[in-house]
Amino acid sequence: MDGSIKPAGRAEVVYERPPLPYLAALRALAGCFVTTARLLWHRRMHLPAARVGMRLSFADGTSARVYRETAVDRGATLDPCVLVVEFRLRAVRGRGHAAFRWESVLNTALFGGFPGLVTKLWLAHDERGRYRGLYEWDGPRLAEDYARALWRVLALVSVRGPGCAATCCWPGRRPARRPARKPAKGRGGA
Repeated sequence: MDGSIKPAGRAEVVYERPPLPYLAALRALAGCFVTTARLLWHRRMHLPAARVGMRLSFADGTSARVYRETAVDRGATLDPCVLVVEFRLRAVRGRGHAAFRWESVLNTALFGGFPGLVTKLWLAHDERGRYRGLYEWDGPRLAEDYARALWRVLALVSVRGPGCAATCCWPGRRPARRPARKPAKGRGGA
């Protein structure tokens, strides 16, 4: 089989495939950089604030706060999927986490121009020091192509060994949306 994505049911989880060869990853990232610059020039990439501050919980008992969201203006999402990228940065401790969150906006050039990107939620480090990116893509193959290129970058900055960088893709899903706030009683509420 040519990939890890199966056309059957929408509940399947797509596990990561091997990273792209170095030259292929470099070409993909260079193309992404050019496309990101074009999106920014045409003001088609934004930093919405609606989900910033939201805390997400994970199956392993950890949680993390959304510190940034990136969204791309595009047409309707026809084949939604969620991609989660998880990694632990090498030598980042204490105030280094705040510095990483501040400078990470520069990393937009590494993902913003990949085909199919809809949104990315940037998650601060969890209780175990792991960062996550929670992405919505239009198409699981496009999400997987991105993850396979990104692996080469994460290998440069992440701790080595099992679990240093991992990806998982859920076709047919969208990231959780922040529920609308209910008005407080006495302030227009019931």
